[in-house]
Amino acid sequence: MKENDKIKEAPEKEEEKQDGTEQKASPLSEVLMGRATEEDAPLTSGYTLHKILGGDFLTAAAIRKQLGVIILVAFLTMIYISNRYSCQQDLLEIDKLKKELKDAKYKALASSSELTEKCRESNVLEMLKNNKDSVLKIPTQPPYIINIPENE
Repeated sequence: MKENDKIKEAPEKEEEKQDGTEQKASPLSEVLMGRATEEDAPLTSGYTLHKILGGDFLTAAAIRKQLGVIILVAFLTMIYISNRYSCQQDLLEIDKLKKELKDAKYKALASSSELTEKCRESNVLEMLKNNKDSVLKIPTQPPYIINIPENE
């Protein structure tokens, strides 16, 4: 606003220097040259809430000075997010494998129990009685004990 006021108030005359050889630029051209420069206003040491909320502290010079830090923070943020995602995927896979392991243990226990049941002597004898084709018979005599002398 102040620069616009300067434009309105400034006369468009060019003034001559005392020696008359050089002419001084008009205030209008000074204001336009001030606007045309690409330099930012110097940073003030006091940041007010209005400046922070308005974004005035994010000038090009401040951003240029902190560009490395901004890139580093963005890179670390991406690594953090990808690491968390990877850990969540690993936890889901671990839970799935634990469930499969528990199911496999139950199946192994059940099949072991069935095998033990079928291998009992009483069940084997019962199957031999029911199977008429079998040549195996239940022994009626006790087994012989053969003693062999060791010094012969």
